[in-house]
Amino acid sequence: MEDLKSETEMIEEFLNTHSPELREELILRYVSLIHFVLGRLGFNPYGGIEYEDLASQGMLGLIEAVDHFDPSFGTRMSTYATLKIRSKVLDYLRDLDWLPRIARQKVRSMQEATVNLEHKLQRLPTDEELATYLNLGLDELAQIQMDSSRVVISLDETTSKLGSEDTESSMHEWLMDEQQENPSDILEEKDMQVRLVEAIKALPEREQMVLSLYYFDELTFKEIGKTLDISESRVCQIHGRAVVSLQSLLNGETVTRKRGRPTKPEHVKRKNTPDLSTPPAHSMIDRYR
Repeated sequence: MEDLKSETEMIEEFLNTHSPELREELILRYVSLIHFVLGRLGFNPYGGIEYEDLASQGMLGLIEAVDHFDPSFGTRMSTYATLKIRSKVLDYLRDLDWLPRIARQKVRSMQEATVNLEHKLQRLPTDEELATYLNLGLDELAQIQMDSSRVVISLDETTSKLGSEDTESSMHEWLMDEQQENPSDILEEKDMQVRLVEAIKALPEREQMVLSLYYFDELTFKEIGKTLDISESRVCQIHGRAVVSLQSLLNGETVTRKRGRPTKPEHVKRKNTPDLSTPPAHSMIDRYR
């Protein structure tokens, strides 16, 4: 409580005085968020991109957060700064187009195939069905699923609000939109909350587990792999598949059935992992409000 009060007082003083010394102190106070964000994004050095390059972009996002933060946003500085850092890093990676174009095309083809099969089968397709539809081997499909996770096609990716053509934003930014006061916007958000929870419940249990450990418990792919006793690349694949499935479900008319009945690993018992069999009191939406 003392830390929160100290943070609040420091921010209020900076807003009143615009002191360069306080500005620098605030930046140093939150600089660890840059490493936190980069760690959770789980990027490897693709295409000659160095960690320092991403950290520099994260610093720009942090500075922007400090310079533009307003208590009326209704969120803590640390939350706002995290979103700004993440946004700046992802924009940088998008501009670089660091995944080969052919790989991007394959990811998009997999997304379209998932949507088409989901509509045709009235359930999420299995990997075998996806591979057959795309005329691919399972190993090649697994690589595309891993690419889909790395290519910023995740809950952080720019995505339309249930198909709206004129409103696009980061999923994380939209979930904690601090300026949303219009009643119709609030109703739309509540509807999205319900649909997101229902869509997550439609995923196989292992995919639910990976999403929960990544977005709730904030583990990296490597840490999730150790928790579930699987490889980091397998976690990346599962995450990519789960997110593509969520996109298909959220953009469809109905929430369909699961692919099958995967069993939950007996050794995985995390008290902070929510039960998605019923709408949770604190859903993934609430985590970012």
